[in-house]
Amino acid sequence: MSQPAAMEQHEQTASSSQPIQPTEAGAALTELPAEAPPQSRHFGGRKVRIGRVVSNKPNKTIVVAIERVVMHPLYKKPYKRTTKVMAHDEYNQCRVGDIVKIVEWRPLSRHKRWMLVEIIQRSHQVGEELTP
Repeated sequence: MSQPAAMEQHEQTASSSQPIQPTEAGAALTELPAEAPPQSRHFGGRKVRIGRVVSNKPNKTIVVAIERVVMHPLYKKPYKRTTKVMAHDEYNQCRVGDIVKIVEWRPLSRHKRWMLVEIIQRSHQVGEELTP
């Protein structure tokens, strides 16, 4: 395409008085939902982790094992590393085996620096109170 032809086409699109209508995808990006779902809450700069509950013995406290995959620096083989953290469970609603989302929090006790946000998946284990 030559330059004069390109200039004429640009002038025609620029001079049209019709406003440009957003496409379906563009409209979806600009519109905001009336209320954000609870899963998309923002916690500022705080870390959010997902892990498995390995203990719920202390009152209002759970121990969460967070697994991550790291690469060995020399052999380049991926392997798992597990970190256990204590998190605050205000209503003692978690059971061993639950998958939970926790968020970094202010110090609540000597070892607790995390807070339970939500239970993502319940475990299928029978609770201690249900066994005869």
